[in-house]
Amino acid sequence: MTSTNDHEYAVLGGINRASIGRYLAILSSSISAGLVFVLLQAQNFASSMGLHVNLPPIVLSLAGAGAVYTLLFWVLNNHAWKWRPLSLMLKVPNLAGTWDCKGESLDRDGKVVYAWTAEVAIVQCWDRLRVRLKTSQSGSNSMAAALTHDNVDGWLLLYQYRNDPKIGEPELRSHVGTCSVTFSKDLAYASAEYFNGVGRATFGKMTWTRRK
Repeated sequence: MTSTNDHEYAVLGGINRASIGRYLAILSSSISAGLVFVLLQAQNFASSMGLHVNLPPIVLSLAGAGAVYTLLFWVLNNHAWKWRPLSLMLKVPNLAGTWDCKGESLDRDGKVVYAWTAEVAIVQCWDRLRVRLKTSQSGSNSMAAALTHDNVDGWLLLYQYRNDPKIGEPELRSHVGTCSVTFSKDLAYASAEYFNGVGRATFGKMTWTRRK
């Protein structure tokens, strides 16, 4: 289930979403024409049997191309894109769920300055996504994202986020940052690197483990 905080994300190397929209429009028109034909034939058959059946306009409108398109898009956006054959064709991995995160903040020499843990929740449908990371001190939400696939390394998620500290954390400041996450081929694990900008100039690395 998506919310107003979820945002669109790009799929680099995947099928253009506009093309999918055109295919859905063609399929909707065909299905609609078939449904209307069946309904009218059923009405004619009932009339031939001496039954007086009048199809109300609302019935035909529900079989219209617009209504069929809306239904097909809802199924695709919320369910069908997760089906493995379709997911492989669309080149959109299912990352939705909860991930356990272990992070390390590093200094300029690559030494660990601070180790921390977090919970990552990914909300995703076919055209929208949000990455929510929560620690004991702060939380962040993604603002923009892109997915791409590497045949060697697997799926790569790039996203920009905004982090806001919890009340009572005077040493922390609100800031924006970017994160690069590489997922294992089975989508069970991921390794990540993050870079924070103005407000908290830090960087580090993370490992994500998907909860079963």
